[in-house]
Amino acid sequence: MAAQYAISGTTAKGITSSVEQAVAEGALEPGEALPPVRRLADELGVGAGTVATAYKELRQRGIVVTRGRGGTVVARTPAVGSRRPPKVPQGVRDLAGGHPDPALLPVLLPPERVDPVNGSHRASPRLAGLEELARRWFARDGVPDAHVTFAHGALDCMARLLSVELKPGDAVAVEDPGFHHLLDLVPALGLRMVPVAVDDEGIRPEALRGALRAGARAVVCSPRGQNPVGGCFSQERRNALLDVLGGFPEVLVVEDDHNAEIAGAAAHSPASPASLPPLSPLPSLATGRLGRWAQVRTVSKHLGIDLRWAALACDATTLARHEGRMLLTSGWVSHVLQETIERTMTDPAALALVGRAGRIYAERRKTLIEELARRGIPAHGASGLNVWVPVRDESAVVNGLRSCGWWVAAGARFRIATPTAVRITTATLEAADAARLADDFTAVLGESEATYGG
Repeated sequence: MAAQYAISGTTAKGITSSVEQAVAEGALEPGEALPPVRRLADELGVGAGTVATAYKELRQRGIVVTRGRGGTVVARTPAVGSRRPPKVPQGVRDLAGGHPDPALLPVLLPPERVDPVNGSHRASPRLAGLEELARRWFARDGVPDAHVTFAHGALDCMARLLSVELKPGDAVAVEDPGFHHLLDLVPALGLRMVPVAVDDEGIRPEALRGALRAGARAVVCSPRGQNPVGGCFSQERRNALLDVLGGFPEVLVVEDDHNAEIAGAAAHSPASPASLPPLSPLPSLATGRLGRWAQVRTVSKHLGIDLRWAALACDATTLARHEGRMLLTSGWVSHVLQETIERTMTDPAALALVGRAGRIYAERRKTLIEELARRGIPAHGASGLNVWVPVRDESAVVNGLRSCGWWVAAGARFRIATPTAVRITTATLEAADAARLADDFTAVLGESEATYGG
């Protein structure tokens, strides 16, 4: 136990509250050990069962984790509050957020008038026109579209899928490095994370097999535009992953295809979800070969970040569980929002801009990788909006680039067990800027290695 904080309480609830408050206030930090059950029980004058019950509650809520002989420690991203990215300092160029270029987002087309609703939309939660667009969007890339529904964004959808499928303490296989909000969400649901290594082709089959053998009951992965590494499935990788998953038919596989239209990794033109099928299907795990599967798609990256909407295609059982929980909570996604999305998704000017954006994002990402390579710096970014650059010391590089006028994301927010790196969002980075950033990166690396004995 940290010397500066003493856990208090005479009941399981009191002990739980004491630890949670300490974590929220920073008195107990991630990775810090809690005292053994019997020792804390003696200190507080309570039974060991009371402390054990408190620790169990803290584990289920994702605040602490148990590491066998390593004892009970504060979770890496304890679920006691909203973790926000560091504030961007004044006077620097923000390349840390992972956001699209506002200049490449279309003007939204909300309905001209909104009539009062008579009752509720629970009996008809989806607009027929948008549902048809969603079906065609999935079918275009070879994803089965027999069961389709909506949610309030990708994380809302994944939270519902995992919470109705798993119970507290169950394990979820997640990408490492992976989407930082998902890495916060899983422990917040009381679930355990099992990291799965990724490369330029997405999650690695041998790592996935190890996670499944370790008891993972669900897998969350990205078929393209993987955040932060940018990996995208090849046909060979996809087939190898399906072979692994074939031995675990009860596992739910959730694909997060969050930037389908601008990932820069598909053979089709991203101009319209209503367009003809691509020349070659997206290498997706959602092919009908899996018993339990779901693919989640959003529009926030290519239509607008304020459009908190997701389309979900999945198997019949997953659909029923998702819809049942949705009915009990929010009931439906706003029809005003749905109409706005439908109008924008079918607007020729918006579709043309989305197609142009996809090409520009791919060129900007490629340019930075090439500029870094010319200077001997390897980087990853086969698709998506980001470039992942391995470095020895994240803080030294982040602070060094800040002094040069750049603000990039330290990799610690995205990593569980993988080596250090930084993430650079290239969505707004034009060619001349990429060359200047690569020069500054080279200089910072040289200073970092001199300082830290590289």
